Amino acid sequence: MLANTMDLLVGGNRPRRNGPAPRDPERTRERLLQAAFREVYRSGFQSAGLNAILAAAGVTRGALYHHFGSKEALGYAIVDEIIAPDNRGQWLRPLQNCEDPIDALIGAVQGLSVQPEAVRGGCPLLNLAQEMSPLDAGFRQRLATIFRNWQDGVAAALRDGQNHGKVRRDLEPAQAAGLLIAMVEGYGSLAKNAQDAKVMEEGIRNIVDWLRSMRPPGNH
Repeated sequence: MLANTMDLLVGGNRPRRNGPAPRDPERTRERLLQAAFREVYRSGFQSAGLNAILAAAGVTRGALYHHFGSKEALGYAIVDEIIAPDNRGQWLRPLQNCEDPIDALIGAVQGLSVQPEAVRGGCPLLNLAQEMSPLDAGFRQRLATIFRNWQDGVAAALRDGQNHGKVRRDLEPAQAAGLLIAMVEGYGSLAKNAQDAKVMEEGIRNIVDWLRSMRPPGNH
């Protein structure tokens, strides 16, 4: 997770000012979205309580249904407006117009959070994929798009790196991109299960070593 997403989670317990807030529909919607993200991250989508979300956001049930229509619509908005941008910011933005995709990917991997909140809660993308993809097509399609864009973006950057002599020619970019995602999410799951940041720290080192092995001979 990026720092701003972690700040959203950690900052969720700040006390709110007493008294009614001024009418600001956009701000109300944003408060609902952030409160829902925190609740879903802690409890899972199915167990996330609307009352807890409303209390954390400081808004009424009517406001929730005005902005989102249903709990499912709120969940889809979490994916579209928080999880997807977070993934793009972590993985795809650093690859845009970069000189060396291996360097950019190493930076992204080393930027993975090992804060207690991130280790305890795991990856929001994977959490929802494991919980909701078997149950709801709306979640499944949205989450599949994030994974597909992630893999396609990394593969395209690796392919460009091959063309510029930065990445080994014998690599298949799409396969390498899929393996990167599997390693990142796999180590995140192991760390969450162990509740131990050292597991993720070791995973980061191993992934970085693997990425370095993707350079052409003599470029390590």
